[in-house]
Amino acid sequence: MTHHVHTGGCQCGAVRFVIEGKPSQSSICHCRMCQKAFGAYYAPLISTRGASFRWTRGVPKQFPSSNHVVRGFCGNCGTPLTYEAADGLAVSAGALDDPSALPPSIQYGVEAKVPFVDHLGALPAHHTMDDIAEAPFLADIVSNQHPDHDTETWQPVPALGGTNKEDEA
Repeated sequence: MTHHVHTGGCQCGAVRFVIEGKPSQSSICHCRMCQKAFGAYYAPLISTRGASFRWTRGVPKQFPSSNHVVRGFCGNCGTPLTYEAADGLAVSAGALDDPSALPPSIQYGVEAKVPFVDHLGALPAHHTMDDIAEAPFLADIVSNQHPDHDTETWQPVPALGGTNKEDEA
């Protein structure tokens, strides 16, 4: 019998998790709440039903996006992490260390699907460094992103010191 283990976490590494066992479903949700929560055209989610789930570093902050759903996100870097409702907990597929391990098998909320989503695969495709002439900063970019694996320690990345318009008022 294969023992399924999937790890993941936020972009900065302050929050990490592990799923042990086989998750029941991998989906994409197109509903407007998921679009807003993920800042994207849809939300890729992995249901943890049928598997064991636990936080291994930190815990997410939470936002009740409706009277039935609580969304979890990293309070440090903002990475969307969870969708929690009466039927269980789902984690962001993009937060997995290997998001390709659990491809989606169903779509929900299609009434709000952005019409061009079905054609994204037909768009011209380029590697990041193909744009080096237009974006020369890419040549010496240093990622502050946590690696796609667990680490014994975590060190926060200092903020850039940007301002929020509301803070200036």
